Parts: sequence; structure tokens; C-alpha cells
Amino acid sequence: MEVVNTLGRRKTAVARAYVQKGSGEVVVNNKDYKTYFTTTVLQGKVMQAFAATKTLGEYDVKINVKGGGVTGQAEAVRLAIARALVEVDANLKPLLKAEDLMTRNPKMVERKKPGQKKARKRFQFSKR
Repeated sequence: MEVVNTLGRRKTAVARAYVQKGSGEVVVNNKDYKTYFTTTVLQGKVMQAFAATKTLGEYDVKINVKGGGVTGQAEAVRLAIARALVEVDANLKPLLKAEDLMTRNPKMVERKKPGQKKARKRFQFSKR
């Protein structure tokens, strides 16, 4: 099996995953995923696609991720891995879709408007 290359995005984070058959090693930006994502919640998000499809330890994953914060990066990685698993085996798509792992989350930060303090907050109004 050759290397499968997929992309995952969340907010401003972009993750590119390279997946191939192997021993289950997951490397994020040339570090082990457990040292890159320190909390167990984020580590769980990264491995969620493997857990849903019962393919833990079957694939080696190399991920390059940039932009955003750690949570956005973890969710971008999750989407990239899920897309790669579907590209490897199309029969896994219903399982991943049921876990809502195939959907790109469209929520982004709303832009700041001119004449306002933030996106929706106005400057303080003084009547007198």
C-alpha cells in the first residue's frame, strides 16, 4: 500500500496527514502525538477515528499541522485521519459518518466590523 495523503481543517488550523500500513505510530510535526497534544482529551480526539473503526495500531500516520490553537489543530488532525481511512477503505465511511467525523466544522471567528469595538460589540454610547 502506498502513502495516502489527505487534508483536514478547523478554524484556521490546517492538517495534512500521510497514512500508510504500519505499527500504529502517530507523529505530529516530527513529535509523538502524546508529546504534541499534552491533554488526554486532545489525544482522544486525534485517535477517535481509529477507535471508531477499530483500526488502532494498524496504520502509521505522519501529520504536518499549522495555524490556530491546539484544539483546532487536534480537530483538524481528526478530520484528516478520518478522510485518509475512508480513502484506504471505503467501507469505513458509514462508521465514521455515524460518529460525525467526516464533517468539516464550518465555524470560524466572525470578522471585526468598522465602527465597532469587536465583531458584534459596539463602542459605548453616551446620550449626553
